[in-house]
Amino acid sequence: MTQLTLKLPDELASRLAAREEDLPSIIERGLERIEASSPGEFGDLRDVLERLAALPSPEEVLQLRASPKLQDRIAELLEKNRASALSVDEQRELAQIEWTEHLVRLAKGQALVRLKAV
Repeated sequence: MTQLTLKLPDELASRLAAREEDLPSIIERGLERIEASSPGEFGDLRDVLERLAALPSPEEVLQLRASPKLQDRIAELLEKNRASALSVDEQRELAQIEWTEHLVRLAKGQALVRLKAV
C-alpha cells in the first residue's frame, strides 16, 4: 500500500481526521465524480441537483444524460430486478435512480417549453 502526504486546509484536515478509515473510499468516490463529470453527464441525484441548481440553459438541460458508469449500474440493477434478486439496498438505489430520471424528464420538458417560447 502506498502512503500519501497531502497539504490541506486545517478545517478540511480535521474533518477528514475523524473519518480516517473512510479516506480511501472518500478519495475513490471523489475521483469517480470528477472523472464522470463531463458536460451533460450525471452520476447520481446529487449531480443532477447540482447541475439544475446552477440554472443551466435549456440546451444544457436537454444534454443531461446518465454517465456510462451509471448506465451500466442501471442495466445491472434492472437485470437483477427481473430475476427478483435485488437486496433491500439495491431496491432503494433503483428507486433513487428512477426518481432522478423523473426529475431529469421534468427538467427536459420545461427546457423544451422554454425553447419553443423563444
